[in-house]
Amino acid sequence: MTSTASSPQTRQGKTAARAQSGRRWPRVPGRRARAAEDVRERLVPPFAVMGPRGLLALGLPAADAARLSRVFAWLGPLLVTLAAGLMRFWHLGSPKAVIFDETYYAKDSWALIHRGYEVNWPKNANDQVLEQGSGITLPTDPSYVVHPPVGKYVIGLGEWMFGFTPFGWRFMTALLGTLSVLLVCRIGRRMFRSTFLGCVAGALLAADGLHFVMSRTALLDQVLMFFVLATFGCLVLDRERARAKLAAALPVDAEGRARPDLRIAESFRFGLRPWRIAAGICLGLAFGTKWNGLYILAAFAVMALWWDVGTRRTAGARRPYRAVLRHDLGWAFLSTVPVAFTTYLLSWLGWILSPSDGSGGYFRDWAATDGKGGSWTWLPDWLRSLWHYEYEVYKFHVGLDSPHTYQSNPWSWLVLGRPVSFFYESPAPGKDGCPPGTTDKCAREVLALGTPLLWWAACFALAYLLYRWFFRRDWRAGALTCAIAAGYLPWFLYQDRTIFYFYAVVFVPFLCLGLAMLLGALLGPPGADERRRVIGAVGAGTLALLIFWNFIYFFPLYTGQPIPIGGWRSRMWLDTWI
Repeated sequence: MTSTASSPQTRQGKTAARAQSGRRWPRVPGRRARAAEDVRERLVPPFAVMGPRGLLALGLPAADAARLSRVFAWLGPLLVTLAAGLMRFWHLGSPKAVIFDETYYAKDSWALIHRGYEVNWPKNANDQVLEQGSGITLPTDPSYVVHPPVGKYVIGLGEWMFGFTPFGWRFMTALLGTLSVLLVCRIGRRMFRSTFLGCVAGALLAADGLHFVMSRTALLDQVLMFFVLATFGCLVLDRERARAKLAAALPVDAEGRARPDLRIAESFRFGLRPWRIAAGICLGLAFGTKWNGLYILAAFAVMALWWDVGTRRTAGARRPYRAVLRHDLGWAFLSTVPVAFTTYLLSWLGWILSPSDGSGGYFRDWAATDGKGGSWTWLPDWLRSLWHYEYEVYKFHVGLDSPHTYQSNPWSWLVLGRPVSFFYESPAPGKDGCPPGTTDKCAREVLALGTPLLWWAACFALAYLLYRWFFRRDWRAGALTCAIAAGYLPWFLYQDRTIFYFYAVVFVPFLCLGLAMLLGALLGPPGADERRRVIGAVGAGTLALLIFWNFIYFFPLYTGQPIPIGGWRSRMWLDTWI
């Protein structure tokens, strides 16, 4: 039997039939249903198109449904991204101060783009930076730093374009925060096969307080979040492309339906997978920003192989694990791990090329001084010095236990137990934006706090993801759970270490995707009647509107706007937020 593709009319008819049925989540078909279905629709489900009622309301013919869906596939995410960008870039240079850990990363980034390595700054450097900006004299003595350079190069790119000012060092985190909203919209569309749910996920991310604050602050965690999210998106695209290739290779029966095939499913070779290589580059940039990206690498590598197993099983493989070990494992490793580590190594190029006579980067001359002798002298001096540097950084991280006012235990993160105050002032009435008629002083704060209703609803969404994964074998729920776990669970290994709630920004996009998935379920199961649909729409819409209202309510605390102290106290819902 020869393999031929079904006609576009047949595929479009099936897509329209599915859209008219109101189907959102795929059912687990029984044996009879599987025998009658086209396996290509299980490998690559079609995207939802506008139903007849929507077309009727807009006065459009049914032939325009597919075209309109393609337009909104980009128009919807771009509109959500535009709104997110306007909020993130609004008064980005305010407060005009070096807030929280910007005191490290803003100055380190400026040094990196000018010298290739970090330098020691004087104690009053923050005041000098705010006064002199780009005209400040750059020190030459190298500084010992404990994070790789990628995130600081990213922040430094904004400083290079817009100067050594608060706007300059916050520009790139605001840009990456905005682009991450676009990524979530598009990833959600790919996963849920629905532009609407993808846009809902992006809108939730745009309205999350923690993501918003981190987008307006020059810290490394926002850069890490972006590269982790980009990695996830690359892997989702790789999964879809691989399944489409395998689906095209399956035999087709007389009715034009593709059938599972044992031989093809177990012997098919996917060939070059550029999106997996792109994922490897993004992973290298991720742990080239902060080392906890290594946990993401390990988790995502296992997840991608698990997807390959599911792909081959769906196509008819009886021994999918053996097929993956024979045909996929080697190439999966080569396209991710070596690519990631090569990317990481290249990120140190500025330090590597700095002088090794003591006037270059910190520890750059170690191999030629304290590191003389030993059994590894055949290696290049720069590599031995870099290895020693990395080892010293590792000892610092595992031994960091200095108490901090805003440190928190990861057990409290999901319920917002202890947010972090990045900036706080108490202007008097009539000064620094405090209204003149205020009877008491004002409060001006930048508080790294997730939108409370969003995070508390996300706790239920996480439980829903676990249910869908364990009992319904839903790959989307498993993927989102994996991403959340990779960004969250490793911190439980370091509960004695000084850690902060804002580290959780790495997995915020996946919480928003999970919450969008829950809202999609609230809208109603396949085949639900009109009454169930209305109730579901009211419930999901009410929850979404409450989340957006909650973000607006806390907006002054996210942007450092002066508000009367009474208004500030009314927003301190928990004592631990003070």
